[in-house]
Amino acid sequence: MELANIEKLVEKYENAETTLQEEAILKDYFTKEDVAPHLQEYSYMFNYFTTVKDETYTKTIKLEPKKSKKINFKWLSVAASVMLLFSVFIGKQQYDEYQDRKKAEKIYAQVNEGLQLLSNNLKKGEQAVAQLYKQEDKANKALK
Repeated sequence: MELANIEKLVEKYENAETTLQEEAILKDYFTKEDVAPHLQEYSYMFNYFTTVKDETYTKTIKLEPKKSKKINFKWLSVAASVMLLFSVFIGKQQYDEYQDRKKAEKIYAQVNEGLQLLSNNLKKGEQAVAQLYKQEDKANKALK
């Protein structure tokens, strides 16, 4: 094989454009003893590939099953439903208390208004009675 052809094949090999037959040609060339000095670095690589090809790994690999970190959506949906019902129950109680407070405030305002009206009427009656006592006192003084 002429050197120019090998250099072209090396360039194609570096660009990952070679076929299996061309790679076999390169392997045969670089595993021989008479390699051009400027291509010597490739001979180390191809020699390594041929020696590694025959190696096998003899130890057994223990594969542990991975624990599933999958979320159980059934329980998640049950928990969400329980929380929703709980919040609706608490919210309903709060709303009822608020409505009761509003009713109590309305009743208080009505009672307060009624008591004010009663108080005003009692004051008018008291003033009328006071005038009557004044007139009676005047009449008693005039009769004496």
